[in-house]
Amino acid sequence: MNQGLSSPVQAAPQAGRLPGDGRRVGRAFWVMVQRVVVMAACVDVLLFILFHLLDSPFLAWMNVASVAIYAVAYALLQRRRNVLALVLIWAEVLGHAAIGTMLIGWGAGFHYYLMMFIPAIVVSNAPRRQAVCLVLLLLAFYLGLDMAAEAYGPWTPLNRWGVHVVNAFNVSIVFAMFSYVAHVYRNAVVHAEQRLHELATRDSLTGLSNRRHFLALAEHAMARAHRHKRPLALVLIDIDHFKQINDIHGHDAGDKVLVRVGELLRRTCREEDIVARWGGEEFLLMLPDNDHAGAQKLAERFRIVAQDQRLTLDLRAPDAVITEQGISFTVSLGVTEVLPYEALNDAIARSDKALYSAKTGGRNRVVVV
Repeated sequence: MNQGLSSPVQAAPQAGRLPGDGRRVGRAFWVMVQRVVVMAACVDVLLFILFHLLDSPFLAWMNVASVAIYAVAYALLQRRRNVLALVLIWAEVLGHAAIGTMLIGWGAGFHYYLMMFIPAIVVSNAPRRQAVCLVLLLLAFYLGLDMAAEAYGPWTPLNRWGVHVVNAFNVSIVFAMFSYVAHVYRNAVVHAEQRLHELATRDSLTGLSNRRHFLALAEHAMARAHRHKRPLALVLIDIDHFKQINDIHGHDAGDKVLVRVGELLRRTCREEDIVARWGGEEFLLMLPDNDHAGAQKLAERFRIVAQDQRLTLDLRAPDAVITEQGISFTVSLGVTEVLPYEALNDAIARSDKALYSAKTGGRNRVVVV
């Protein structure tokens, strides 16, 4: 009966109002809530069976009402009437915990379910003052139920063995639920950390490493190359006449060209190569275990692949498609070999000079210095 009480509260303030990734997270969250509601109904079915075995038909049939409430809440979630669904879920949990405690006694452990509200309130987007008030109200309800159970209950007591069985069942469910909530929150934290890492290290358009990440990886690659006396090469790439592509075909076409270049670089380069969008229409490669000759071969191969590309924009669709006719582009490439114990900036500057020579020499060519 309790699975629905924690997670839905967490997401209620934001559901349906988050932009971009938030909307996707919100949709995924409410799918999870629907699954949790189904799990909660299954727990009530188990309680129905348990109380029948304990020869307590009234307590058994009370769980049928809980299953019906969860069925209605599930239907409301399907229709995106989330707030009303949450009200039903919270009402069921509070009411079931209170009724179960008063009927069987405090020792049955129904009050443990109330604690599942605490992480939900704390991690929700409610203002701090409101969250504190909710926790205090929950505490008051908890203490009030304790005093009421001691003063007036139990109304329909079970035998000592039956109370122990119900308590063990409820404790097991609460342990499982806390473990599940911790698992969900941990996954959320891991996902957020991964997302932040991607934002910090990846170019958002091409998915390649950004300049900052390239510099960090390149320093380690240079240290390894110097330590093991292995060759290391740089290739600086520039898309020819990129401004004209933007001016004639629009910036959307320019973005498609950048994305295509990124895809081609991933296909052309090895896993150990460092591939980055250096800035604008420039890309920079660091090729471990490659001297200038090996890097020149890779650069020439990439130049030929790039000039054979044809892109056309389908204005009715968000993605460009490859056809026999459309936007074509070429690239110029500057290649250099990193010298032993050379500063990275010096090697990049030399590859930039090679690229400048390729541009001034007619473009769509590879120059090695």
